[in-house]
Amino acid sequence: MNPGWLSAEEWQAVRLSLEVASRSVLVSLLPAVLVAWLLVRGRFPGRVLLDAVVHLPLVVPPVVVGWGLLMLFGIRGPIGAPLNEWFGVRLVFTSEAAALATAVMSFPLIVRAVRLGLESVDPGLEAAARTLGAGPFDRFLTVTLPLMSPGILAGTVTAFAAGLGEFGAVITFASNIPGETQTLPLAIYSATQTPGGEAAAGRLALISFALAIGGLLLAEFVARRMHRLLGRT
Repeated sequence: MNPGWLSAEEWQAVRLSLEVASRSVLVSLLPAVLVAWLLVRGRFPGRVLLDAVVHLPLVVPPVVVGWGLLMLFGIRGPIGAPLNEWFGVRLVFTSEAAALATAVMSFPLIVRAVRLGLESVDPGLEAAARTLGAGPFDRFLTVTLPLMSPGILAGTVTAFAAGLGEFGAVITFASNIPGETQTLPLAIYSATQTPGGEAAAGRLALISFALAIGGLLLAEFVARRMHRLLGRT
């Protein structure tokens, strides 16, 4: 349904942002949990290097991330060329590219949240479950996963909220194509570059602000709720 105070193009940008952010979380959630587990529980050469690489999107310009994805997944890239030639799959300049770029940018946010949740798990509880005969998989499902779930849920919501505002990596890798890759931040940018587009930019900026605040409040609520359910202060 299209709200009366938004044009069809503006509403499409909002809808596409929600879809891209959702798909990016679905893509990155499981790998982020596995990487967080390796960083906390793993003892292997290169762990510090892996930690640095995972958090690179937080410190390098998003345009650099988008450029890197373009080099890798472009139709002449080492990954994009085989995908295009063998399977007819072209990621660049599509909504899938927007979701992938957003997933890469939000990936470290999930890793950090899951890592904090995992580090707060009392190893004594896992040891007690082991003495009662629980195997590694059973211990993870019945002890570790429930205790680290606040971090997983908070990271998921935070990554979704951050994904709604991703700009640099998306415009570099997916371009700014109305109806295809033009998410909410890109629509705001286009409106500011259009004569007389101040009103549209203001409407979209207000929506972006409301979605961001709502996402952050939801992340905090989820974390607090899960802590109460688990009997933590």
